Amino acid sequence: MRAIVVLMALLLSGAASSRMQIVTTTAMIADVARAVAGELAQVRSMMGPGTDPHLYQATPSDIRALQGADLILYNGLLLEGQLGEVLGRFGELKPVIKVVEASMPADRILANSGLAEGSADPHVWMDASLFSLVAPGVADALAGLDAGNAAVYRANADAYVAQLEALHEWIAHSIASIPEEHRILVTAHDAFGYYGAAYGIEVAGIQGLSTETEAAVADIRETVDLVVELSVPTIFVESTINPRTIEAVIEAAQSRGHSVSIGGELYSDAMGAEGGHEGTLIGMLRHNTTAITESLGGEVAQWPAALADWAREWNLP
Repeated sequence: MRAIVVLMALLLSGAASSRMQIVTTTAMIADVARAVAGELAQVRSMMGPGTDPHLYQATPSDIRALQGADLILYNGLLLEGQLGEVLGRFGELKPVIKVVEASMPADRILANSGLAEGSADPHVWMDASLFSLVAPGVADALAGLDAGNAAVYRANADAYVAQLEALHEWIAHSIASIPEEHRILVTAHDAFGYYGAAYGIEVAGIQGLSTETEAAVADIRETVDLVVELSVPTIFVESTINPRTIEAVIEAAQSRGHSVSIGGELYSDAMGAEGGHEGTLIGMLRHNTTAITESLGGEVAQWPAALADWAREWNLP
């Protein structure tokens, strides 16, 4: 009997390992990979909730996962900092794709004046429609490794794109309901440029696009000037950023006679906990949009019918 149990365990282990192994840097890219691959691949994200990709360093378990991967997907656009050099070396051994950088039309990439000259803003996932362009690229990468299931991957990608397009419209309608004079989003660091450009809301981050350097006193003072001048009622903390700079802005604004509150915590460089709806890209952007809209005096739009199945999966209204 024991021999049969051991044999079954080995067979199950072999069946599990026969699935394609995909490793991604961010959870946002992992979300795309899971949607496109379905049950045909096992996807592992190196970076979990609360992780800052700008500062992330690979762990020994990450290196082992990268060594065993059939496909490695990362953002590019300098998001991963020095980790990009490590991933580049793996590219000499197996398929490694800067999947976001490779999928974006050049004229849709926002400039990044805060890093090296000519570099770009890497936070593309904040625009649901633009980020949807990653899905066909992931499908092509998977089809290149598993041609027999190419049609499955491309159909899954099409379905995911349709979901993100529906989400995009919902976000736009929600943000448009905010009174124009309050349509300004102040956050800890400048991760919401694509969100602002896509959905018509002015954005201001205390820190620059990268968190590799601390916010300067001048950055805080400039943000306080903006908050006071425009009578901004609410500003937001981020799940991956220490809230002390936001707290400094609030205290300084109060010293100048303007009261400002915290409108909640937004997901910027990382999603919520895996296994919950905020641990998906749709759930992340739904959470952010609901918090922003309600805190700035708008009305959240009715959830789209095209995403009703997604909501039911997570027991959401």
